Amino acid sequence: MLDWPAVPPPRRSTIKAVSAFHRVIYRATRGRLGRRLADHPILLLTTTGRLSGRPHTVPLLYLEEGDDLVVIASFAGHPRHPAWYLNLQHHGCAVVQIDGDRFPVTAREATPEERPRLWDRAVAEYSGYAAYQRRTARLIPVVLLRRTSGGRRHAANSSGTQP
Repeated sequence: MLDWPAVPPPRRSTIKAVSAFHRVIYRATRGRLGRRLADHPILLLTTTGRLSGRPHTVPLLYLEEGDDLVVIASFAGHPRHPAWYLNLQHHGCAVVQIDGDRFPVTAREATPEERPRLWDRAVAEYSGYAAYQRRTARLIPVVLLRRTSGGRRHAANSSGTQP
């Protein structure tokens, strides 16, 4: 078997540009376009900047785990954590949009007991996460988002499709 050189992660500027385009399309169509990417469900996560105090929105693949939404702070295997993850660590709360439904969430990192099972589910859904983990020395965080009181449950099922 050939040992191919590691593929570097995409440039941060490329990730930002693609995310911005995806965010605009998703919001403009209330999720009719952009809610799935290669058959994976996508949400928009809006965090408050830990330094700027301004809102920042990123599209992320997600899984459902009971009442929680699970997102992976992969940043395509970059050596540093994504800004949205650092913002969640600082503030602990955010806003999620799935299709046209926006709701507040609180965030927590998966416990050491939860992480292996959730990581395996995420890799089964999107195998790219395993490649991202191989690219970086950091342990890629698994984050659970829980709807706060007053936010109604979205209509997507575990596959992200409408019932």
